[in-house]
Amino acid sequence: MDLKQIQELIRFVAKAGVSEVEVEQDDFKIIIKTGTGVVYQQAPSAPQVFNIPAQQSPPVQVSQTTSSETKAAEPAAPVKSANQKEVKSPMIGTFYRKPSPDKPDFISVGDHVSKGQVVCVIEAMKLFNEIESDVEGTVVKVLVDDMTPVEYDQPLFLVE
Repeated sequence: MDLKQIQELIRFVAKAGVSEVEVEQDDFKIIIKTGTGVVYQQAPSAPQVFNIPAQQSPPVQVSQTTSSETKAAEPAAPVKSANQKEVKSPMIGTFYRKPSPDKPDFISVGDHVSKGQVVCVIEAMKLFNEIESDVEGTVVKVLVDDMTPVEYDQPLFLVE
């Protein structure tokens, strides 16, 4: 991936309004995080640092990192007690707490959730997939912000 492609990707991410995008091709990996304003680039070439201005957003820095540095930059896993269970994402996509912008959240903290109950929607490739709970109990914590990207098997809710 050359500098021009990286700049185009940064502009696209800024316009899309997502907080993090990760692209991996063969021995090249780039992670763009708009919340922190830092882009991590991992490649076998010599270390390079670029200052790339993103359209209508603060400057974004591109730097080469090792996989251990990339892991250190990722947020820590949520802390849960022994009697709490996680509702996890069955797919990669964008997490939504509501069926549509004018409707209330599927569930909130303090709500009772039963097995098979729809708890959120994950949009993947323009398809909105209803996600059902595989546990029963009371929602203790929502672990993901509305309209943010989620990974496969990422915890979404803590249920007690």
